[in-house]
Amino acid sequence: MVSHYSVLKNEVLNFFEKRETNNKYIVDATLGGGGHSEAILEKFPDVKIIGIDKDNYALSYAKERLRKFQDRVIFVKSPFKDIDEVLKDLTIEKVGGIIFDFGVSHFQLRLPRGFSFQREEPLDMRMDTSQDLDAYYVVNYYQEWQLEKILKEYGEEKFAKKIAKEIIKRRQKDKIETTKQLADIVCSVYPPKLRHRKIHPATKTFQAIRIEVNNELEEIEIAIRKSIELLDKGGILQAISFHSLEDRIVKNLFKDAKKLKKIEILTKKPITPTKEEINENPPSRSAKLRVAKRI
Repeated sequence: MVSHYSVLKNEVLNFFEKRETNNKYIVDATLGGGGHSEAILEKFPDVKIIGIDKDNYALSYAKERLRKFQDRVIFVKSPFKDIDEVLKDLTIEKVGGIIFDFGVSHFQLRLPRGFSFQREEPLDMRMDTSQDLDAYYVVNYYQEWQLEKILKEYGEEKFAKKIAKEIIKRRQKDKIETTKQLADIVCSVYPPKLRHRKIHPATKTFQAIRIEVNNELEEIEIAIRKSIELLDKGGILQAISFHSLEDRIVKNLFKDAKKLKKIEILTKKPITPTKEEINENPPSRSAKLRVAKRI
C-alpha cells in the first residue's frame, strides 16, 4: 500500500484537547489514509471515530491501518457533504468533534488516478471512481468558455484564456487522453521564462479540473454549514485547507457563524506547519488549519 502523511497532526490533537463536552464521538469527515484518526484514537482512549470517505481505496487503506482500533471506528462510504445523513443513519444526533482535511490525499497523488502531472496516466481525477464525470470528459467535451471559467475561478490561472483555447485546438485533432498530454499543452502556452520555476506550470490547471470533477468547493460549503449544527456545545470543528479558495470558504463561514453566536473562533489566523514539518513533508507547506468551538 502507498504511504500517507497527515499534516498538522500535533496541532489537531492539541485543539481536540480543548473539547468541553462528554460526547465521545469525533467525525473524521475526510478519512483518507486514516492518519489523523489513528493519532486521535491513540491520544484519546475513550473516543470513537466515525470515518467518512467517498474513495473506496482510502476506506480499505484506513481499515487496514486502524485495525487495532476496530471496535472504536465506524467506516462509512459517503461524500463529506452528507455528514448529516451519515449521522442520522447511525442514530447519532450530535458529536464532540469534527475534522476536515480538504483536497487530494498524498496517496491519491501516487496512485494511477490522473491526479498527478508527474507521470503518464489516464485523465481521471475522480475521488469517487463510481461517479460519471471525470477529467477526460471535462478536458475533451467542455466548451471553451467553461474551461476558461474553471481555470480562472478554481485554479486562479492567469493564462486561463490561452490554455482553454489551446486545449480546444489540440482536441480537434485528437482526443487528449493522458495527464502528460494535458501538462504538455499547458507548458506550451506558458512563456519560456516561466516554465522552469519551482511550481510546475500545470499545477493550477490540474487543481482547477480536479475541483470541478469532484465538486469540491460546493461540498466544503455545505459540509461546514452542516457541521456547525451537528456539534455538541463545547465541541471542536477543525478544517485544514490547501489553497486560498478552500480557506476563504471556511474563514467566511466561521465569521458568519460567530456573528450568529453559534461558535467561538479559536484561530485568529490560520495555523500553518512548523519548519520541521515542512522539511519532513514539503507538500504540507501550503496547509492552513482553522478551528472553532460550538457555544
